[in-house]
Amino acid sequence: MAISNTNSSQTMQQQIEKRLAIQHLRSVTASLTTTAGSDVVKGLTQTPKTLPPRYFYDDKGSELFEQICELPEYYVTRTETAILQECAREIAEITGKCEFVELGSGSSTKSRILLNAYQNLGLPLRYLPIDVSAGMLENSAKQLLFDYPTLEISALAGTYELALQQLPKKQLPSRMIAFIGSTLGNLNPQECEIFFLQITQALHSEEYFLLGIDLQKPKHILEAAYNDSQGVTAAFNLNMLEHINWLYNGNFDTTQFEHFAFYNENENQIEMHLRSLQQQTVKLNALNLIINFARDETIMTEISRKFDIATIKQQLSTHDLITQKVWTDPNNWFGLLLCQLQ
Repeated sequence: MAISNTNSSQTMQQQIEKRLAIQHLRSVTASLTTTAGSDVVKGLTQTPKTLPPRYFYDDKGSELFEQICELPEYYVTRTETAILQECAREIAEITGKCEFVELGSGSSTKSRILLNAYQNLGLPLRYLPIDVSAGMLENSAKQLLFDYPTLEISALAGTYELALQQLPKKQLPSRMIAFIGSTLGNLNPQECEIFFLQITQALHSEEYFLLGIDLQKPKHILEAAYNDSQGVTAAFNLNMLEHINWLYNGNFDTTQFEHFAFYNENENQIEMHLRSLQQQTVKLNALNLIINFARDETIMTEISRKFDIATIKQQLSTHDLITQKVWTDPNNWFGLLLCQLQ
């Protein structure tokens, strides 16, 4: 019996491996080093100091973000999940036989809602998850393949920019690129325009773009979501410094910085910072960089813009991404837009 179970397990593993392809877009670390290293130098030598949000997402950072999504104060994930549960079947009906490309797939928890909808309609399942965390990407892909016997996965480990330029050849009649989870808010207006252009270049006419956006709401709700009582968001923010230490042979001391987040009402955006607790000097040897910090000086690590549906629909339309359907929750806290490229 033990031999039979072993053989069965080996057969299952072989079947999973046949349905899985993982493409490393260069090495993830090399990609970050070559494309973002100059951004680190630029960000830390300007006033005020900044760091690119992509540095949140080493394997530890990705795990911490998954924990953030479960926090009681962080309404975003549970609100979007509830919307998806209501509209996933309708999305599948509209898009039909469609490859599902997801930017920033993480653990692919919400992706299962859409995969279930396609499966329940008897549609073929082909999933292209994209994430900078190669470890999380591989682990979640293998679990999905175990749970969905007809699913095929072609995963890409790398940044959105690289992945959108290097999507594998399409195997189903259509494609839907999904950018859910409110990550669009991390892009400033100029970056947002560039991103929408990259989406249109990656799609063919009449293919789809599914976008999640966090909507404008009272300040106290927003600030609580980014200053959770368990300190997970603070750990996530501080881990960026550890990630940069590892990549660039640095000596950031995370005990000498603190998490600081607030809502900028003029710009309709949350701002996340790391604040220096004392005057100090930090070295990033691999970048030949020495950074001086004054006491209370901050590094902005993230913005999270909050949107208005009418405005974002207009912006999308300038890129020939025409909104087909909008879904929101009863509080109008979050929006999900399904667009089609004309």
